[in-house]
Amino acid sequence: MSDKILSVDTPAGNGERSPLERFIEACHILAFQGHGFGLAGQLTLRDGSDGAMLTLALGVGLEEADQDTVLRIDSDLNTLQGRGRPNPGVKFHAWIYRHRPDVRAIAHTHPPALSALAMRGQPMPVAHMDAAMFHDDCGFLARWPGVPTGDEEGELIAGAMGTKRCAFLANHGIVCTGTTLQEAIYLNVYAERNARMCLDALAAGGIQPVEPAAAREAHDFLLQPAIVNGSFDYWARQARRGR
Repeated sequence: MSDKILSVDTPAGNGERSPLERFIEACHILAFQGHGFGLAGQLTLRDGSDGAMLTLALGVGLEEADQDTVLRIDSDLNTLQGRGRPNPGVKFHAWIYRHRPDVRAIAHTHPPALSALAMRGQPMPVAHMDAAMFHDDCGFLARWPGVPTGDEEGELIAGAMGTKRCAFLANHGIVCTGTTLQEAIYLNVYAERNARMCLDALAAGGIQPVEPAAAREAHDFLLQPAIVNGSFDYWARQARRGR
């Protein structure tokens, strides 16, 4: 077993970053966006068809991600490459990957607004243009089953998600998946923005629903790869400048 992940997939050779480099960028984005708090939350990236995934070693903060702190692990959380062991919370990620072959990456963090909104025990409202990517695309788990470190929690979370990209978890937070790493990060960052807007609106008096047809149109518009990838790249530049 190697102590360092030297490469995951070969870069395209045209300046495109490798999946490992993108994963490290994604960690830095989440840290810059205020998603890092202690050891809560996890980010994983599917790596190959054997159930392996990339994640950070337990005890490593999002802002500390680099080639020395990323692990390649199997679905039983055994370390295949890298040094250390993973956060046991990624067990439910492995369960989702097994049952959702379309999912390439999973982002689950505990930022302040999402955590606060989850304590209401109600589905996440979607009532603003900037949140339309969640319209009819975010399941809801009404009961917190405890710390998600086993297959039972994975089954409950994946069941609440169904075929949707995300699942809002009462008394917990949100799980965002993507067909690309960029998409999972995009959804995770905007979920926290939406939660902050919802809390502000509720404090000001309430939330006005939006027209479903308009929300569906905005959902598809905001999930275009050009917008998703452009947002990711912008946030990556922000994070680099902020370090």
